[in-house]
This record gives sequence, C-alpha cells and structure tokens, in this order.
Amino acid sequence: MLFNPSAMKPTVELSMIVKDGAPVLARCLRSVAPFVDRILVGDTGSTDESAAIARSFGAAVIAVPWEDDFSRARNRLLAESKCDWILVLDADEMLDAAGGGQIRELIEAPEIFAYHNPRWNYMRDASTRLGFQAARPNPVVIAESLPYPAYVPLPTTRLFRSHPDVYYEGCVHETVTRRLAVPGFATARADFIVHHFGHAEDAEGDRQKKNDLYQALGEKKLQANANDAQAIIEMGLAELENARRPAVALAHFERACELSPQSAVAWLFAGACLVRLMKPDEALERLHRAAGLGLRNAVLFQTLGDAHFHAGRHGEAREAYAQVAALGEESPLSEAKRGACEVHLGLAAEGIGRMKKAVSDAPEFGELYDILAASALLGGDLELAARTADARLRLGHLTEFHVQLAALLQAQLKAREDARIAHDAVCEQLRAIAS
Repeated sequence: MLFNPSAMKPTVELSMIVKDGAPVLARCLRSVAPFVDRILVGDTGSTDESAAIARSFGAAVIAVPWEDDFSRARNRLLAESKCDWILVLDADEMLDAAGGGQIRELIEAPEIFAYHNPRWNYMRDASTRLGFQAARPNPVVIAESLPYPAYVPLPTTRLFRSHPDVYYEGCVHETVTRRLAVPGFATARADFIVHHFGHAEDAEGDRQKKNDLYQALGEKKLQANANDAQAIIEMGLAELENARRPAVALAHFERACELSPQSAVAWLFAGACLVRLMKPDEALERLHRAAGLGLRNAVLFQTLGDAHFHAGRHGEAREAYAQVAALGEESPLSEAKRGACEVHLGLAAEGIGRMKKAVSDAPEFGELYDILAASALLGGDLELAARTADARLRLGHLTEFHVQLAALLQAQLKAREDARIAHDAVCEQLRAIAS
C-alpha cells in the first residue's frame, strides 16, 4: 500500500527503470511502498513479468525505449514525475525499514534540495573492492544480506527535488550531482542506506555481460567527454578490472592525473596499474601522491603493501597491510599477504598461522592457497606446501602453474620419504652388523 500523506505534506515518488527484473523487483517495491506516494517504473524492454509485478504494487508503468543511454532512460521518467521529491532505486536494490522513515523526515526540510547517501554493495568475497573502496565485514542490518560476508560502501545521490534543472547526465555511471552544483541548490548528507545486491546475486556470466555493457558505454561516454577526468577514470577502471589491461588503464589514469592533479583516486589507480605491471618503485611515487592528497583508505594501504612486497621491502609491506587492519577493514587477502611478509622476515610461525586463518575464513578463494603454499615452501614446511597446493587443485579455475606446482611438491615429498626409508634401511643394517 502506498503512503497516504496529508495534503500539506511534501510528496515523494519512486522512479526506477527496469528490464527483466522479475526475480528481485518485488523485494525492492515491498521495501519502499509504505513510504512513497507514487511509484513510476520505466520498462526498457522486459520479456518477463516485471511490468505485472510493478502494477501489483500500484505502480504506473510506461515503456521506455532503450537507446544505450541510462541518463536518457531515467530522464524520460523524470519528465513524468508528479511528486515534490524523487527517490531513485534499481530493481536489485532496497531500503531498510529505518531508511523509509528517515526519508519522510528528510523531505520536510525546506532549505535542502537533495541528499547524498551511502549505497552498500554486498559482495560474496570479503577480499574484493569496488571503485576506490575495499570490502568491509557485513554487520547484517537487514536479513536479506545475511548470506554475504562483506559490503563495499560508496556515496550516491538518490533523493532530490523534482525540478526541470535537475536531470541525469552520462550514458553510463549516470548522475545528477553536477546539476546539483548550481548555486542555490543546497544539498546535505543523509544516513539512509540503499542496499544493493547485484554484485552478490548476479550469476557470473550475467555480471560479465553487465560489465561489458558498462565498458562499451564508458567508451561512448569518453568519446563525448574527451577531457572529463571522471569519465577517464571510469574508463581506466573498466580497463583495469574488467578488460584486465593494466597498461591501457595506466594511460587513462595518467591522463586523468594531468587533467585533475588533485584527484587522489587517479593517482591511486595509476599506482595500482604499475604494481600489476611489476614496476613497484614507479607505483610508489603515484601512491605517495595519493596519500599526500589525503587518501588514507584500505585500498591505498593494500596497494602500498603490494608495491613494497614486489620491491622486496617486506617490512614496509607488512606495515602497510597492518594499516588495513588498523582501519578495521582487513580481509582474508590482506591478512594472507601480511602473513607472507612475516615469513620473509623470519617470523614463520606467526605468518603461517595468519595465512591458515585467512584460508579458513575464505576457503573458496584460490589466491589464498597460492600465497600459503609459496610461503610454506619458503618457510621449510614442505608437507603444508604440498597439502595446500593439492587443496588448490580442488577449487578449479586452474592454470598450468597450479598443476605443475602440486606435482612438483608431491614429487619432492615422495623423494624425501624415499630417502628416509633408505636411510632407515641402512641404519637397520648397520645395527644388525654391530650386533
């Protein structure tokens, strides 16, 4: 049932575009229907029951042609708005009960034009990151998030007044933020959370298709905004994380640094690219620039740790990974890397224990096994290295390296056992002769 305010109260409408959102749409609409006065859904070409589900919640549904432009689709809905305020959600998002109540209070403020709020992106992997933020342990403020160990918080702007001068820009990663920079459009921060499940719930193939679409649209956006540092950074992230081409990504981030030298994020990811290109000293130069601009988050310290580790400065790397833990944002990956540093520093027992815990905390994360196997071998524990390499084989997503490493370690174990048996046989013969 939609909210039924008095005539003097400001009104708010949910504005959303949907395509084949039937599996999750009811969850979203159920979370907001008690707090909004109107629901407007733009269907961009669904072949499932999305439109029927929306109408069952009292939504007005209009067909919106998909033109490879998210802003164009969202602005089509803004042109049809009938309420004082706009709340924007996607089908794979929802509010919690407290958030709806906060929104009703927020829209009472006559001097505020829009609110910036957090978006929690739930993750299946506690060692991942999204944009410039690392995953954090999930405090489970809503039952729907219980299956997921972590979330990445990112800022967004989802609540703003309906006004002809406020509309979305950008064919992808669309935003109203720049339009809100107009003098007289006062904005404020709000605590209501948009809970986003897409990264955690999408099948791997579906997520890859989305990422490929975002990258293609990002290229289109950049062609139209060749000197826009934000568009360049977005393209760099797509090249780094989706296409996995760090050299191409580096060119984008270096260009963003030229255009916007105060952008700590541009310097951070230029450093991240150089780490992947195995140029740690050049990476450290960029990372220190990011830190000098005030960036002090987990992604920065993780990347600093990686750069120092590849440069052979294991003490500095350990300290950087420890800073991640000091922020309360440690992950199994950052802790495993910290443990590897400790093995290199001669603290084998401490480091191996830390890595074992990391594997226990995230038993499906293959990279942790790689780190533990290599460190166990370095620390002289051949049996642990062999067991870990064998366990890694059972996870899948293997390279020839994984197969060869497991075979080599098993061969070394067998050779050591054969040598022990031969040694024991010789000793037994000597004892027999002596007696």
